[in-house]
Amino acid sequence: MKRLCVHTITTKPLSIEQCIEQFAQRQIRGITVWRQAIEGKDLSHVRRQISESGLEIVSLCRGGFFPAVSTDARQKAIEDNLRAIDQAAAIGAPLIVLVCGAVPGMRLSEARKQIADGIAAVLPAAEQAGVKLAIEPLHPLYADDRSAVNTMAQANQICDLLGSPASLGIAVDVYHVWWDDQLQQQIELTGRTNRLFAFHICDWLTPTTDLLNDRGLMGDGCIDIRQISDWVDATGFNGYREVEIFSNRWWSQDQHDFLDRIVSSYQDLYR
Repeated sequence: MKRLCVHTITTKPLSIEQCIEQFAQRQIRGITVWRQAIEGKDLSHVRRQISESGLEIVSLCRGGFFPAVSTDARQKAIEDNLRAIDQAAAIGAPLIVLVCGAVPGMRLSEARKQIADGIAAVLPAAEQAGVKLAIEPLHPLYADDRSAVNTMAQANQICDLLGSPASLGIAVDVYHVWWDDQLQQQIELTGRTNRLFAFHICDWLTPTTDLLNDRGLMGDGCIDIRQISDWVDATGFNGYREVEIFSNRWWSQDQHDFLDRIVSSYQDLYR
């Protein structure tokens, strides 16, 4: 399980300390930390706990949410992303995942322009801190209020526009992109341009009872995760496969049992 990473949001009821302990006990190798899990924490202490547990910190989630109607709101978003960069550097996270944002009623073209402008504004600070930024395309059902970047092609276009290939790339989440008939070609392009920074896995349940918080364990839904994973690996990507599951159902259950199920489903997928 050397490539298995779990997001702290996946086991949201657990504290960061419990996540570190329970992940390490199951020989999970990587941890992606969500910012709410470290709110009010001594970040140097968190970094030391992760290091001493034997876990590798894969990334910090999340930055982004750049578009806004007012100039003041856009500036506040930039300032929040600068704080995220500082947090990532403090806990030793090499990467921040960007959920880029959207505003209901705003034209998508304008939202995407504001996203590019926002990333451009914080990219120098990320480069100086040695922290990479990964644009995560979100499923089109989130285009109204969570992200106006909905395809790999759109994410690649922003990367083309801004340059900085060493610091700006893409996070591929199967939940958001599995439906795209250009997915294989876009993954190949992302690999050729050295932009494939992260790979997230979970499953799409049918029926889905909540479009945000009803994601499934790998193998419980309709996504051909292994096929997408093989396309990712074919680019030369050998990073972590990050389990990111938002699920009211799983959050309401025993998280220790849930972690055991995650390990089991991961082993079944990659046997």
